[in-house]
Amino acid sequence: METINVSQSEEMKKGEGSPQKCRRGGSIVLLVSFLFGLFGGILGWWVGPRLASDLSLPLPPIFRDIANQKEKNTSMTLPSAVSSEEALLVDLVEKSTKAVVSVVITKDVPKYRSLFDNPGFPFFFGNPFYEREYDTGETERQTVGEGSGFFVSSNGTIVTNRHVVDEMQADYTVIMSDKKEYSARVLARDPVQDIAILKIEGDNFPALDLGDSDAVKVGQTAVAIGNSLGEFSNTVSRGIVSGLKRNLVAGSGFGASERLSGIIQTDAAINPGNSGGPLLDLSGKVIGVNVAMAQGAQNIGFAIPVNSIKNALKEVKETGRISSPFLGVRYALITPEIQKENNLPFEYGALVVRGQKMTDLAVVPGSPADKAGIVENDIILEIDGIRMDEENQLGDIIGTKRSGDTITLKLWRKGDTKEVKVTLEERK
Repeated sequence: METINVSQSEEMKKGEGSPQKCRRGGSIVLLVSFLFGLFGGILGWWVGPRLASDLSLPLPPIFRDIANQKEKNTSMTLPSAVSSEEALLVDLVEKSTKAVVSVVITKDVPKYRSLFDNPGFPFFFGNPFYEREYDTGETERQTVGEGSGFFVSSNGTIVTNRHVVDEMQADYTVIMSDKKEYSARVLARDPVQDIAILKIEGDNFPALDLGDSDAVKVGQTAVAIGNSLGEFSNTVSRGIVSGLKRNLVAGSGFGASERLSGIIQTDAAINPGNSGGPLLDLSGKVIGVNVAMAQGAQNIGFAIPVNSIKNALKEVKETGRISSPFLGVRYALITPEIQKENNLPFEYGALVVRGQKMTDLAVVPGSPADKAGIVENDIILEIDGIRMDEENQLGDIIGTKRSGDTITLKLWRKGDTKEVKVTLEERK
């Protein structure tokens, strides 16, 4: 606006015609010059390199720079439909979801009928009718829960959580990704770990490969698949392994709780209904079984390491059930505070002690520990070379063994340290 105003002022002083006409004519000349210059520049930029290339002549430096920059920009800006990692994940999900199933729990529950009573109050006090439910003495079939699971063999063997199938009087139905339904029976429930094995009749089912949870590293990619909220089957979430060897007490929300030890933490979203579904690595192998999530927090989920599942599957295959190994001692984990209070020589280990009741003996009579000569006030320092501490508690280590396994205990007793071999037995 300032340039136009200055031109108008000068032209009016000279008296050379209308300022509007002079302004239009000057603009057209400038526009034509600009267009010719722009066209020539573009033509030179486009034709020059190609002409030199066709004639096998060396490019001028300016054209070489422009051509190189153009190739560089082209290689940088060409988008890919999916990156290599995304393609890997898409392929993983397409193959894995076929082996993941929804587990539906149904049972007969009491049938109630609603009746309305009128206590006789006037209408202006509000609704005079009160709803009451009466047990009719009859039952009706209802869905009482849902979870997830996955095939570990083509003959219909499925892994899930024990808490998914803990209803002894319930029926279990497996729904596959193609919506086919199968009646399932519970082969075994692990009495210690939150693991259960199901079986459906049939063959040629898609199965997942089991990985090695001992090789899992914090920070590696993790993919969780399951029946989220009991409504969205084959929901896929992606994250990383956030931690290893976590110990916590998980509750069902109905008063039941259990201790989970040595488990995998992940930030891949795990929701109600995901329980029993697989946690996979990028190769599509199972590294864990989704089991719990932290309430009041975001993206803190947990999975049982797959190596624990391998032991359970092997035992079911050999014996048809999962047994619980038994040592037979009552103990207190030694901490620096306990060491100081009791003047103990170690700040770690499991101190064999009595309970508060007279019947809470330190060593169960006739147990494997009793047979091996373990007595009250012994300190179990190690099991098979693993030191007993907060991360490796005695009960957790025993839980990874099988009935009939022989373990080596490193004991401290009245100033002497020795090794004792113990053969574990099945808990009665």
